[in-house]
Amino acid sequence: MYDAVIVGAGVSGASTAWQLSHYDLKVALVERWADVGFGVSKANSGIIHGGFHHSAKKTLKARLEILGNLMFDKLQYELDFPFHRNGILVVAFSDEQMVTVRKLYQQGVENGVRNLEMCGRDRLLELEPKLNPEVVGGFYAPNGGTIEPYRYVFSLVESARRNGCDLFCNFEVVSGERKNNLWTLTAADGRTLKARYVVNAAGLFADRVSAVCGAEEFKIHARKGEEYLLDRNSPARPGKVVFPVPSRESKGILVIPTAEGTTMIGPTADPAEDKLDTTTSADNMQRIVTLVSRMVNGVSTRDVITSFAGLRPVLDSEDFYIDLSEKVTHFVQVAGIQSPGLTASPAIGEYVKDLLKKDGLELVEKEKIQYRNPIHHELRNETPETLDRLHDDDPAWTHVVCRCEKISEAEIIEAVRKGHTTLDGVKFYTRAGMGRCQGGFCSAKIMKIISRESGIPMEELTKKGGNSRLLGGKLGTIKVNTTPEAAE
Repeated sequence: MYDAVIVGAGVSGASTAWQLSHYDLKVALVERWADVGFGVSKANSGIIHGGFHHSAKKTLKARLEILGNLMFDKLQYELDFPFHRNGILVVAFSDEQMVTVRKLYQQGVENGVRNLEMCGRDRLLELEPKLNPEVVGGFYAPNGGTIEPYRYVFSLVESARRNGCDLFCNFEVVSGERKNNLWTLTAADGRTLKARYVVNAAGLFADRVSAVCGAEEFKIHARKGEEYLLDRNSPARPGKVVFPVPSRESKGILVIPTAEGTTMIGPTADPAEDKLDTTTSADNMQRIVTLVSRMVNGVSTRDVITSFAGLRPVLDSEDFYIDLSEKVTHFVQVAGIQSPGLTASPAIGEYVKDLLKKDGLELVEKEKIQYRNPIHHELRNETPETLDRLHDDDPAWTHVVCRCEKISEAEIIEAVRKGHTTLDGVKFYTRAGMGRCQGGFCSAKIMKIISRESGIPMEELTKKGGNSRLLGGKLGTIKVNTTPEAAE
C-alpha cells in the first residue's frame, strides 16, 4: 500500500517521483513500457527552452517553463546528467519574419526572461558563424540549452529509488477503482497496487488512464515529429540551438547541437491518428534538410545516420492540464504535456507536490536525502590517468564495445545491473549503438553482455520490450526477427 502511485515514468512522472522521494512517504512509479522514459520522453528534442514562445500571462506551460529552466543548473549538480546552457538563436530571413521575431522578443521580456538580446545580421553571425549569411536579424536567448533526455529521466528515477521510491515497469494501467478511501490500480497482467493518491502522468495515454479511473473525460491528440540525426563530424553542427520563426502549430524545424556531440534536425509537426506510429519518411527527411539548409551551412543527407519520430500529447487547449480531479477524490491530472514539457518538468514535479499537499497529503521532509548519484564514469570522457586506475580495478573499462561512441564493456555492465535489459535501454543509458554505424558492429556484443549479466537467454532479448524480440529460434539456428516491432 502506497501513499501515492505515479502513472507514467517520463519527464513529468519522474520529476514528481523525485520530488515526493524527499518526504516520509511510500511512493511507487509505474510505467507501461519495459523501461523508464520509453514513452514520449525518449524521442524528445532535448532542448531547454528560453521562455519566449508562449505568454506567461495566458498559459500554465509558459509559467512552468520559465521556472523549470531556472532549476536545471542545481538539478545537474545534484543528479549528474549531460546539460549545456549554450543558448538559443531565433533567426529571420526577411523583414516580414522580423515582425514576428520582435513580438517573440517582447513576449520574452514581458515573461521576465533575462538577458534577451535583439540582434542584427552581423551580431548573429558573430554568435553563430555557421548561419546562412543571408540572415536578416533575430534575437539571442543565452538561458536556453540542450540536455540528454534519456539520461535526465534515468537520473531522476535512480535518485528517487535511492530515496525509497519503488518502480514497476511493464505496468499498463487498465482499471482504477476507489473504495474504502483507497485506490486500487490494476495492470494488464493482473498485478495490483493500492494507494491513497494517484498522479496521472501517462503522456499519450493520460486520457485512457483518466477514463478507466472514472475521472475527467478528455482527448489526447498525437502530433508526430520526425527528427534526423547527423554524424558528430557533420560540418553543420552549430554552437547554439537555431530556431526559425515559428508557426501557429510548431516552433519550427530546428538545428540542435545535442548535449552529447551529434546534431539533430527537425522536428515536423503532423497530426497522427495512431499513438504508436513512429514511422519516418524520405520525403520528410528531404524537406527538413532543405529547410535547415536555409538557416545553417553544411547540412547534407550524407551525414544523416538515423531517423526517429516522437509523438506529442496535445490537448485541444494546447496548454498543460495539471490539476486536482473534480470528479474523483485524491487524483491529480498531469496531461497535455507537450513542448516545452521537458523544460518545465522540474517545476511540474513541484507543482504536483503542492497540489497533493493542498489535497491533504502530509509532507514531512526526510532527515537525510541522497542527492547526488554515484560518479558515472564514461570511457570517452576520462583522462588516461583515470582510465589506468579504472583498468586496474576492472579491465572491462578499457574493453571498447561500441567503437563509434567509445563505450566500454564496463559501462554496458553498469547499465544492465541498473535494470536496463533491453537493447534500447542500454543504448539510451550508455549511447552504445548511437554512432555512425547505428549498432551494426556492436549490437551482437551488447546482446551477449546483457544475456550474461541478466540471465535472460539470447533468444528472449528484446529491442524495447514486448514483442520486439531480436532473434528467433535457439542459438545455432538463429533467424532474424523481421516483425515491425523488432525492425523499428
